[in-house]
Amino acid sequence: MSEIKQLDVSIMGREFRVACPVDEEDALLEAVRMLDAKMHEIRESGKVIGIEKIAIMAALNFAHEYLHVEAGGFDIAAYRRRIAHMNATLDAALQDQAALF
Repeated sequence: MSEIKQLDVSIMGREFRVACPVDEEDALLEAVRMLDAKMHEIRESGKVIGIEKIAIMAALNFAHEYLHVEAGGFDIAAYRRRIAHMNATLDAALQDQAALF
């Protein structure tokens, strides 16, 4: 079981405390950066006013992008799992070879 860490993050100048597994901290911080950037972009367009509406528009943008990628048959999580499996296989093969040198 993964250790859970409390992180303080800032989105649109507002502070939030969120919990995440320690090994997923970098991914969470990247998600915070992406969300904050998208919300700033929406606010700066001047078409949407109000933090809640900006958050909803950002969520809709991300959901649309996700569905577009998913519909295209590109599943990033599946590729990451395959790459992790290949890395593990290579590490195991190289470990056996270390005795030869």
